[in-house]
Amino acid sequence: MAFIFDPDVLHDIIRGVIDLPTQEKIDRIADELDLAYPGHIVPKAKRDWVFNYAGGAIGQLLILHASLTEYILIFSTPIGTEGATGRFRADDFFYILEGEHWCYYEGTTERRVTKPGGVSVMKRGEFGAYRMTEGGLAVEYARGAIPAMLPFGMADIFSSSLDFGTFGKTVRMYGEATVANLLRGKV
Repeated sequence: MAFIFDPDVLHDIIRGVIDLPTQEKIDRIADELDLAYPGHIVPKAKRDWVFNYAGGAIGQLLILHASLTEYILIFSTPIGTEGATGRFRADDFFYILEGEHWCYYEGTTERRVTKPGGVSVMKRGEFGAYRMTEGGLAVEYARGAIPAMLPFGMADIFSSSLDFGTFGKTVRMYGEATVANLLRGKV
């Protein structure tokens, strides 16, 4: 399967913005991704934050790219959160911008801590638990079978929050970005 984005390029972009104020970080990441991968980043006018309830954790997302095989988003949790990672047929890269990311995976007994500028990688098929500390901000990049991840990313809406406005907004935002990529011939 061919992918558009290079995790090392993403990591270089992340490391280059660590010392900027929060909104500047977000804007610079989107701008630099758009320069590196023209036509693959959601235009600024179409970007919007949306809550996400998944695996018992809650945060908010800003989708920068979505397709059938990849997504890039900004994840924010000003108050901190924790939950299950899910088990996916995709690799997931979590680049930390602010706060800390704590995680451990099935079969391990020690937590792994990732600080700003670092990346936490969960390989396809792994399962674990994570915590983003207060003031957490990260870029998440997943590559693999993205539609298979969606039920996990939406299940808590139906089992606890019953926030169907968020469900509709998430489906619309992911759908618009994915269809735009499909129309360009990119899966």
